[in-house]
Amino acid sequence: MTSSKVSLLICGLILAAAVGAIAARPSVKLADERPAVSLEVLVPRAFGEWREAPQTTLQVVNPQTQELLDKLYSEVLSRVYVNAEGYRIMLSLAYGSDQRGSLQAHKPEVCYPAQGFVLRKNEPGMLSTAFGEIPVRRLHTSMGARQEPLTYWFTVGDRAVQGRTQTRIEELRMGLTGRIPDGMLFRVSSIDADQVRAHRVQEQFVNQLLQAVPPPGRKRLSGLGES
Repeated sequence: MTSSKVSLLICGLILAAAVGAIAARPSVKLADERPAVSLEVLVPRAFGEWREAPQTTLQVVNPQTQELLDKLYSEVLSRVYVNAEGYRIMLSLAYGSDQRGSLQAHKPEVCYPAQGFVLRKNEPGMLSTAFGEIPVRRLHTSMGARQEPLTYWFTVGDRAVQGRTQTRIEELRMGLTGRIPDGMLFRVSSIDADQVRAHRVQEQFVNQLLQAVPPPGRKRLSGLGES
């Protein structure tokens, strides 16, 4: 090997090491560079055909204690919505200003069984909206007579991701700029023995919600930009 090739190889190794070091030690939170998230403000209490159900007895599954939620997430929002037909959708959002691992550690396929639910189905999918498609996971869970299909996704920074590989790629992409990504867990579920209907109504709910929030909020919730 000529000296010039050796020099190029060494330079390449040095560059790769430098890139790896930057990705491994991000120092600036992306959340500190943009407006703070207020889920209470961002998510309207009424939109499309949906209204928040006041004083509902329907329990949104959040198996973590409040102390742990406060430690892991910057903000958490849980609401139940109802339409004119009386169909109810449970919405749960968890936002973390430092996404590295904390949101991923509490995926619904882990949290629901921890609450005593049986996980009957867990499938990847794409949720179609007027602004693009969101990579999601669709689950079917049950506990006794309670059948609860659900749809959820994660965002890292401003992108929706699916699976550990996509998440890691996005974290590394942000790390190359020296930034620590924030993240969001977005989950909708309903008590419904008909899985097909449940996922169809959940998709309608998501579409109407995304249409009701301004573009910056839509980007934070779903990773989707303007139409």
